[in-house]
Amino acid sequence: MHISTPAGLDRKESEIYSRLDGERLPRHIAIIMDGNGRWARQRHLPRIAGHRAGVASVRSTVETAARIHLPALTLYAFSSENWKKRPASEVDFLMRLLRRYLKAEVPTLNKNNIRLEYIGRRNELPEAVQERMEWARQATAKNTGMVLTLALNYGARMELVDAFTAIVHAAANNGGLRHLKIDEELIDRHLYTRHLPDPDLVIRTSGEMRLSNFLLWQVAYAEIYVTPTHWPEFRGRHLLEAIAEYQTRERRYGGLGNGNGAQP
Repeated sequence: MHISTPAGLDRKESEIYSRLDGERLPRHIAIIMDGNGRWARQRHLPRIAGHRAGVASVRSTVETAARIHLPALTLYAFSSENWKKRPASEVDFLMRLLRRYLKAEVPTLNKNNIRLEYIGRRNELPEAVQERMEWARQATAKNTGMVLTLALNYGARMELVDAFTAIVHAAANNGGLRHLKIDEELIDRHLYTRHLPDPDLVIRTSGEMRLSNFLLWQVAYAEIYVTPTHWPEFRGRHLLEAIAEYQTRERRYGGLGNGNGAQP
């Protein structure tokens, strides 16, 4: 079923959107934003130039997602491993870039009715960054449209450790561990993403074929789309192209196919 083209899409985006089934859009898309360093290296620029250029990609992707009324978008912005594997100067630049992004983008988020949330161990981030994050979250808290979640100081294994720790702690303070029964629903309720549906589609830029410790529990049945496009070159039209590919796939969840393509 095709529906009218949303306002705000450019000509190329509108052309791609016209081929989509508006009734079968993903409920939640998660993106691994990769390739900033490679993009910069190809242009003989420092790595930080790639990170700076990637901000425009975030803006274009987020606005297009909101315009097509995607319920949820999650961006892998900074992993828990980045602390150890990136030079201190690069990490410091990324923290300053994050603060500037949040301050600059809140008006755009509000204009597009986007609510901002976070996943990850925020308490381990610099205090000034935490304060800016909370300010931006509160500034968008009354919006009722798309939920934009930034994964910051995030790692999926760390998330599972935190979830099981919270489960055990709650049980110990409520009758002890003897009667504790752990099932998938209980784990879901203790994940960072408990406010979100599981992703239907994972997009990774820059051609790498791995999940990089991102939402490992939640993407068990997600479709995965890998594009060779580096993140600084990724725009809203690339998001729509990924959705178009998603709609050609048949999601089986371990069952038999019916030949009708991807199901929401």
